[in-house]
Amino acid sequence: MRSALAVALVLSMLLQGCLSGVVGVIDDVVPERRGIPGGLALACLMDDTYTSMVVEIDHAPNRAPEASTVDLLIERLEEVCTKPGGITVDLQETEFDDLSTWTADDVRRVALETRAAAPQDGDVLRWHILMPEGAYDDESVLGVAVNAADIAIFGESIDASENILRRPSAEEIENSVAVHEVGHLLGLVNAVYESPRDHEDKDHPHHSSNDASVMYWAVESSSLGAIFTGSLPDTFDEDDLADLADLKSGAIDATDQLWTP
Repeated sequence: MRSALAVALVLSMLLQGCLSGVVGVIDDVVPERRGIPGGLALACLMDDTYTSMVVEIDHAPNRAPEASTVDLLIERLEEVCTKPGGITVDLQETEFDDLSTWTADDVRRVALETRAAAPQDGDVLRWHILMPEGAYDDESVLGVAVNAADIAIFGESIDASENILRRPSAEEIENSVAVHEVGHLLGLVNAVYESPRDHEDKDHPHHSSNDASVMYWAVESSSLGAIFTGSLPDTFDEDDLADLADLKSGAIDATDQLWTP
């Protein structure tokens, strides 16, 4: 009904020779579709429309990402996403709301308020990471993907998850959590598709059952310091990569997409 109303209003304006205000009417009547994690997976994997990609990282003054995290994000995305125009990271120091505890709705709201441009920006695909002070309302969560393009990573919780031996270190935890959440934006595991491979952890939906995969459930949990006593996984495993390759080729169908070729 709302879409039909928007179309009727636009047609009315055109017939009257009045173009001013059309965009505003559409924006007001048909809000932007922000989707679910994985909703822009095909837009990332393919280059039919989006030939380049920007990952915007808005961080609190004392929460800038490690250089190794930035480098690793680009490396992992380049391994699976076709972007001939390149993949870059845009770092922005940001004064966030003074929140000690964040909900998923807080992340969605602040992401919308702080982003430089919409996720589908001409021929540029934009994903957005918030790195604020404070913690998620479930304190065991180190990072969260809340829709098709927005992630939050909680540095305070990451610091607190470092064990006394610093194995893994807070930097290594941040590296893995960042790649893990980007994996959810890519639709892993089984978020927007059904894999022919049996690698989803039935007790932790949309996570890998393989503890050598960055998509293993504990990677985004504060308990990871007790589960991993050495290096953390920071790569997609063979099953993850095979799923992404099948999505790209069309061998498996993707659902809930905001863009399709």
